Amino acid sequence: MVDKSEKFDWLVRTGYFSRALLYGVLGLITLTSAGKIAEGTDGIFLAIEDFPAGTVLLWIMVIGLAAYALFRFSSTFFDIENNGSDTKGWGKRIGHAGSAIGHLALAYSAFKYASSDRSSGGGSDGAEQAAAGILSAELGGLVLGVLGIAFALAAINQFKKAYTGDFMNRISAQAPNSTRLLGGVGFAARGVVYAIIAWSLIKAGFLSSGAEQVKTLGSAVASLAGEGLLFTLVAIGLLMFGIFSLVLARYRIIPDLSSDGRVPSFRA
Repeated sequence: MVDKSEKFDWLVRTGYFSRALLYGVLGLITLTSAGKIAEGTDGIFLAIEDFPAGTVLLWIMVIGLAAYALFRFSSTFFDIENNGSDTKGWGKRIGHAGSAIGHLALAYSAFKYASSDRSSGGGSDGAEQAAAGILSAELGGLVLGVLGIAFALAAINQFKKAYTGDFMNRISAQAPNSTRLLGGVGFAARGVVYAIIAWSLIKAGFLSSGAEQVKTLGSAVASLAGEGLLFTLVAIGLLMFGIFSLVLARYRIIPDLSSDGRVPSFRA
């Protein structure tokens, strides 16, 4: 078991900052630049690359997204957020595993842009190549299908959080009053995106529709481009989720990883 330390705390907060940057840029380019969002996840990193000190931001995202993935894997395997080991608890923990894998893939894509090495593919193409590699292996379809189920569970959890607002239990009472609204709308938008990713993985894994069907964060949003109001609402929601993640970078209660204190001091 990894003991909680100040370094781990800061790594997780860097992860939330990276997630804020990721979703904030995704929401902005979805609303303002149809051309870039049509490029899928690549469009997000291309936009960040064009920022002042864009390469530095990309390296921060590499570290932060990897740290966030570690945090979610810790939640899955060590139950640091005390979700329990019943059916409901394992549903949340498996959903966290899906989120961890997704954020690791995003960290890898960010690394490709930060290091200017895109020869092995980033974004959507990289995801298709990885999916094709998995499908070519024995039981590869099962692996993709199970990953799709993990994302589906994560999507359900996003919608549940949006409706109940129980995510506020893990946020300091000093957080801004708008945090509940930002999180509720943001989680609902992310639930839509996760559901699209889940269905693409399930189709590729269980229905043999091909690796080209697998969608990443950006391409999942791009697939809504013809849906009018839904596309706009999801874009606004993702932008709000980016702002919400920025709030979490400051006010999220990071649970203790020691065996003595797995349950965070939730707000009353």
